[in-house]
Amino acid sequence: MSDAEYEHSPVPVDRRKSLLTVSAVWFGFPMILTNAVPGGVVVAALGFWRGMAAILAANLVMLVYVGLLSYRAGSTGESFSLQATRTFGRVGYIIASGFLATIVVGWFAFNTGATGATLNQAFGWHEQLVVVLAGIAFIAVTYLGIRALSWLGMIAAPLFILAGVLAIALVAREHDLGAIFSYQGVPGNTALTIGAAISLIMATFADSGTMTADFTRWSKNGKEAVIATATAFPVASLIAQITGGVVVAAGAIASAETVGGNFLPILTDNHGFLLSAIAAIFVFVNLGSVCSHCLYNGALSWSHLTGSKMRVMTLILGVIGTVAALAGVWNHFLDWLVILSVFVPPLGGVLIADQVIMRRGPGAGTAVPSVRPTAFVAWAIGAAAGGLVHWFAPGFSDAISGLVVALIAYVVIERLAPSREAVPEAAH
Repeated sequence: MSDAEYEHSPVPVDRRKSLLTVSAVWFGFPMILTNAVPGGVVVAALGFWRGMAAILAANLVMLVYVGLLSYRAGSTGESFSLQATRTFGRVGYIIASGFLATIVVGWFAFNTGATGATLNQAFGWHEQLVVVLAGIAFIAVTYLGIRALSWLGMIAAPLFILAGVLAIALVAREHDLGAIFSYQGVPGNTALTIGAAISLIMATFADSGTMTADFTRWSKNGKEAVIATATAFPVASLIAQITGGVVVAAGAIASAETVGGNFLPILTDNHGFLLSAIAAIFVFVNLGSVCSHCLYNGALSWSHLTGSKMRVMTLILGVIGTVAALAGVWNHFLDWLVILSVFVPPLGGVLIADQVIMRRGPGAGTAVPSVRPTAFVAWAIGAAAGGLVHWFAPGFSDAISGLVVALIAYVVIERLAPSREAVPEAAH
């Protein structure tokens, strides 16, 4: 069992999983309560139709972005760390992999903290105790590996749909759902442009989307990896974000410009024991799904970085993340997303340029030097472009701008750079 996660080598073809299994892993990941939140924030800022347009555009970009990286992973069986090694170098990958692996542990901490805060607000449960118990449960699921993530996805996604339908049905009792189509947003809330809204939506899953290979390397081939990705972007992600947008547009959320589409209070507002029980289970399973996926990403990459095992790093990082959750890291949600939208998509752009555009086939580009400066230069150029757009051209998307600029910069730099001598590839 200890070698079953292939931390340091590609997944052998005979150990790949079915399309249903890999799809369940991705499908159950974005359909979460914390993904309904940015959907509601965007609709509160832009109004219903403009908000929905931004949400749809962001998800289509994510389909292409994550789909290309997934295709590569399904073709090679390589994890994100192995992909990063090819692009950034045998030593250089430490920066790229360590950066994203740390960020996703931050997401684990955020959602574990959100579990305690949400159940405290809804039922008055002891927040810190819930955080500790939730952290232990989420660590246990992650410890079981990729198959446990697929099982959790098969439960979490239908449960979200049930909770979302119940919430909208309760909203319909007191609000005219037909009025959502004419919703113009929160009066005076003009801080968010369509471009910034697209970046906000993309940033929610930019990190794990870039690390998609950790999941889709289990696909039998590149085609099935893309199909599995499509169940997440746009399908599952749209369901979560549209649900959050609908309850906001219906006028059922107070302070929607800040709390977004968090519809849990609708389910727990004196509707009886049964509905409250469903809501409590929903929070644990739903947020447990995203926590387990993020912890898996982080543990897999850090196990490769340290030469350890995924399950060992799951225990270590899980404890660190739970302590961070107790410290209140989850309070910095929107600031976190701004950082991600500037720095993460350019990294993915470099990976796509190198492994899909420049190298194409699974066996192409076997020479891996210690550091590949061209990859880091392109990443920096893309991040700088994203930062400039964020501060000086907010009407555009900093996430898309950084992604595209990094991709183009890498291709141009590689074309102009002197040919490198082949270096034998180190055994992973």
